[in-house]
Order: sequence, then structure tokens, then C-alpha cells
Amino acid sequence: MSKTSILFVCMGNICRSPTAEGVFRHRAEQAGLALDIDSAGTHAYHVGNPPDQRSMQHAHKRGYDLSAQRARQVSAMDFEVFDHILAMDHENLAILTSRCPAPYQHKLGLFMQYATRSDSDIVPDPYYGGAQGFDQVLDYVEDAADGLITMLQTCNRDKV
Repeated sequence: MSKTSILFVCMGNICRSPTAEGVFRHRAEQAGLALDIDSAGTHAYHVGNPPDQRSMQHAHKRGYDLSAQRARQVSAMDFEVFDHILAMDHENLAILTSRCPAPYQHKLGLFMQYATRSDSDIVPDPYYGGAQGFDQVLDYVEDAADGLITMLQTCNRDKV
């Protein structure tokens, strides 16, 4: 049986989606889940670059290492190979929806649909703001990551 695969998507793949990838990878490993986890951007602004320094610094303070990640753009193949493609906001979800072939539309969603402690349905972009925005991203991402892990654990139990 192949591993469940999850792709986190924001605009440039340097703030929100690499944070989601790093947090989710860490928490999934702690939960004993073997998953394929990646992140990408809907735009090619930062392809090949590491995550934003502020994202890496704030993540590091909470024990997450994003330093090995490099930005990439969502590819046509991603729609086929990933089981879940989770956008950080409505704008990026709309872009994914417009690019995604009809047979794979069911894979698309908002990451925050898994959150249980936050009322927000999006992870806001911290790029043009201050330090508090990066902490807020981490708060939201940790919340949604915990909810997604719970959902995956429940699905795995149901398969047994």
C-alpha cells in the first residue's frame, strides 16, 4: 500500500506552505504516521529559494526546521500524484481549481478545514507584516496540522 501524500500550497512557497510542510512533517512523525509531504506555490516567484528567513526563525523557536526546503511551483503532475492538495487561502484554492483536471478536483481543499481551535478558514499571508503574523501562521498551522493528523489516524483505523 502506498503512503498517503499531502501537498501544502500558498502563493510563493516561502512562508505559509513551507511552514505547513515543516510543522506537519514534524507532528506526523511524532504521531507515527508515514506520509509523503511536500509544499509548492501557485506562482514561480521564488523557485529554488529557501523559505523566508522570518518563517524559518519563528518555526525554529517552536522546534521546526525548514532550512532544507526549497520553493517550487505546483506542477501538472502534482494533481495526479498527491492525495490531498491543501491551499492556505481562497485565492490559491481558486488558482488550483482552475488548473486542476476534473478527475482530481476532489483532492483540493483548504488546510484550515481541519482546524479545531481557530475560527479562521484561511492561513493569512504574513509576508508584508510584522513578526506577529509569522507567529499567527504557526498557531493556525499547528491547529490545522493536529486536526489533519486526527483525521488521517481515524481513516487508518477505519481501514483495519
